[in-house]
Amino acid sequence: MTHRVYNFYPGPATLPLPALKKAQEELLDFQGTGMSILEISHRSKEYDKVHHEAMDLVRELMRLSDDYKVLWLQGGASTQFYQVPLNLQVQGKAMEYVNTGGWSTKAIKEAKLFGDVRVVASSEEEKFSYVPQNVEFSDDIAYAHITSNNTLYGTEWHYIPKVPDDVPLVVDMSSDIMDKVLDYSKFAVIYAGAQKNLGPAGVTLLIVREDLLDRVPENTPTMQKWSTHAAKDSLFNTPPVFSIYMAKLSLEYLKEIGGVPAMEKINREKAKILYDVIDHSDGFYKGHARKDSRSLMNVTFTLATEELELKCTEEGAKRGLVGLKGHRSVGGMRASIYNAMTLDGVKKLAEFLKEFQEQNQ
Repeated sequence: MTHRVYNFYPGPATLPLPALKKAQEELLDFQGTGMSILEISHRSKEYDKVHHEAMDLVRELMRLSDDYKVLWLQGGASTQFYQVPLNLQVQGKAMEYVNTGGWSTKAIKEAKLFGDVRVVASSEEEKFSYVPQNVEFSDDIAYAHITSNNTLYGTEWHYIPKVPDDVPLVVDMSSDIMDKVLDYSKFAVIYAGAQKNLGPAGVTLLIVREDLLDRVPENTPTMQKWSTHAAKDSLFNTPPVFSIYMAKLSLEYLKEIGGVPAMEKINREKAKILYDVIDHSDGFYKGHARKDSRSLMNVTFTLATEELELKCTEEGAKRGLVGLKGHRSVGGMRASIYNAMTLDGVKKLAEFLKEFQEQNQ
């Protein structure tokens, strides 16, 4: 029998077991081709079907209109930190960002290479423990940018900020894409590294409104232009075939269980279970995120000492609960409960945390 643990790592993260089993079944002989999906040509009709079905599933599950292009790119969300300003820059116009954590800080740094960047709101002064409310962006800017979920600090935007007409709203959704129902038409550009909530590492999802594709300067290197990949449906060069295939299987699983509405219901239940443990622990566990900004995907908390946190992490691992150590820049503990994390796994973690408190307070 295969040994499986409950994987709370923040990324690469747990994947739906049915998707992994399907990949296992097809690994040596993909749908009668006599080849593995790892070997198959990206120009073959068999792979072309996988590629476009994956794109169609994104469009269907997110209810995207036809004026968006769905692209599978490489380089991770970190590459989009500079490709966003590169492709959306407008001469003489500033770019505005909200800083809610480590990843938005890095995005801001990259954007400064391309022009004037204004940080219109930040929670840095309180260790990124909350998402600023009532954020306002200026009228005459190239674009506005937010990071919807902050994995390091366990905060998530629970509203979509308003932007003036004709100002594109850009969002890094790497760690919470499809975790809840949203009106995605409010965003002009959405990007997400797959390895947290979509699939394995190696592919990045980019969704961009088509009217923005012609903004990029002509002297931009070919591979750095979104328009290059949009024109060829992400097949300009060899795409990360296996990562896209696994993302497709994960998206199929999401569709089978009822899509994003069903997933949101499960995610809210999972998060409530863990936050209830923290809130009812009389301070034994202290949540990092302010209650109005808590993430559905990353539950962050601390204990009284680092020694106690290490003990909790080690004992959890012995119980098959792995990946609970917080990010090195933040410390503490973190349970990443992405879409693929089961309700059973979260219940097991909650039981362990209660027992650990009883034995160590």
